[in-house]
Amino acid sequence: MLLNYLRLLLLPFSLIYAMAITLRKKLYDWGLMRSVTADLPVICVGNLAIGGSGKTPTTEYLVRLLAEYKVAILSRGYGRKTKGFIIADDAATAETIGDEPLQYYQKFENVTVAVCEDRVKGIEKLKHSHDLIILDDAFQHRAIKAGFNILLFEFRKLGTLQFLLPAGNLRDVFSSRKRADVLLVTKSPVPLLHVAQQASINELQPNDNQKVLHSYLKYGELQHLYTDEQRSLESIKDHEIFLLTGIANPAPLIEELEKYTKTIKHEEFRDHYAFKTEDIKKFKSAFQSSAKNEKVIITTEKDSKRLKAVGFEDLLVNLPVYFLPIEVDLFEEDKVTFDELILTYVKSNRRNR
Repeated sequence: MLLNYLRLLLLPFSLIYAMAITLRKKLYDWGLMRSVTADLPVICVGNLAIGGSGKTPTTEYLVRLLAEYKVAILSRGYGRKTKGFIIADDAATAETIGDEPLQYYQKFENVTVAVCEDRVKGIEKLKHSHDLIILDDAFQHRAIKAGFNILLFEFRKLGTLQFLLPAGNLRDVFSSRKRADVLLVTKSPVPLLHVAQQASINELQPNDNQKVLHSYLKYGELQHLYTDEQRSLESIKDHEIFLLTGIANPAPLIEELEKYTKTIKHEEFRDHYAFKTEDIKKFKSAFQSSAKNEKVIITTEKDSKRLKAVGFEDLLVNLPVYFLPIEVDLFEEDKVTFDELILTYVKSNRRNR
């Protein structure tokens, strides 16, 4: 209730914010602020809200789809403690490049991962040695004009009242969706009923040249934080789960884990939170204080990159601590459409190298 009152108090500031970003949007649309077009395929994965819509697994889907090309992923590197253009290498950490870029780097050995707050500068440094660039979370970065924009909307939030910052989580006006080539509804239920699919289309009101497509989450095997050990979700049935997250929206993960147990003790931090030693000590103490024999610690793949920072291993190494990888996939007809749109765009715009 207090949060709702606070939102009401912040609404005037959201109105000011809306006016500012609408003006900025118009300045770009009128050509008074310059957008740079790159001479190679550039695919942007973005959203209108702050975090939680599935940009990371969607980017990973694109990397797998485009495996025959020399791909670079360019991110701002949110949460890093560095500045400027950096290409990820074996010395990279979540502090130097950010947790999501580190995840990309460690997952895809044939992909270049770079961070730069100035996307134009980043593309300039990458374009001569790559076939295409994927921009992670750059839909609002109008200084660069991507050739193909994928805009994500979380299924469960469609049809709900959302406010612009600071009263809500939207960082862009809803009309900006008209710039996108594909409106991808993420975290859809399985199976997806036709009536729900049509409701998404009605809500998003696409242009004639826009596609509204639907994706869903797939969960992999639990992976130990420090070893190669894997175990199935079925193996933790009826266990007590100590869940540690620092992501924007842990709700889908909790729903998945509740299929196997109803005993979940969740320690939740904000998105990209830099875990502190005291946080881990407190969490470990709660875990060790539990009298239940069958218990396990679970975190997300993104959080695992920050938990593996120097200093935490001594606290966690002897504990049953796992992260749960996720992937996205699209429903059959949507998958065919999406893949064809992406591959056609890249083939049609690829430079002769």
